[in-house]
Amino acid sequence: MKIGIVSDGKFGDRAYEIIREKFPSEWIMAPFPQAIMVDDLELPLPDGDLYISYVRHPDVALAIIEKGKPVILGVSFGPGFLRQAKAINENIVAPPTMCSLEDNTWVPEINEFAKVFGRPVFDLKVRDDGTIESVRVIRGSPCGSTVEASAELPGTKITPEQLQHYGLRICHFCRAPRLGKTCDKEVSGLLHIRELMRAADAAKPAAGEPVKAFLEEMEKIIDQKMNR
Repeated sequence: MKIGIVSDGKFGDRAYEIIREKFPSEWIMAPFPQAIMVDDLELPLPDGDLYISYVRHPDVALAIIEKGKPVILGVSFGPGFLRQAKAINENIVAPPTMCSLEDNTWVPEINEFAKVFGRPVFDLKVRDDGTIESVRVIRGSPCGSTVEASAELPGTKITPEQLQHYGLRICHFCRAPRLGKTCDKEVSGLLHIRELMRAADAAKPAAGEPVKAFLEEMEKIIDQKMNR
């Protein structure tokens, strides 16, 4: 499967470097129009099976969508735009963050990509005292934040403070722009904590009350942000 990563130069460069290690990929530069609305935009694209759009102008994103190929919107423009896009090409997804993408869509090409990149999946080894012995990232974010931040975890103990620090480290490495109406670095951090703890619970189910209370508060924040 060949993936075209389309950017106007601001976002997507790190994702391209990481994605190309797993899939044949091409970096495609697109214009960034200064006008709010652009009519009859010509956007020639090299052939590909899936396009990931990191462009910041909705009319440029629509020009990609009009090609009729599956598209993942790395920069989203809100639910109204998504409805407009799906009327043109139904094989579009706009995940809240690129690290929330799952391989359960109706589009085979997107599912193939999301088996490798998307919602984090970890293999953890945790000692009886709650110390993380090892972390293996099975699936992570295409920007590399999962791998980078998780490499710091071995030898640390699962506590509310350490989990909060891990979330902040995800935010540090995260490349999610704060421009789309759904992209949110904090959501990226919280989703990583959630999935890390799911893996930790599978490895060592007993979590202390402070950790449980922290996770309950975290779920409330996720719910607020994902349903705003």
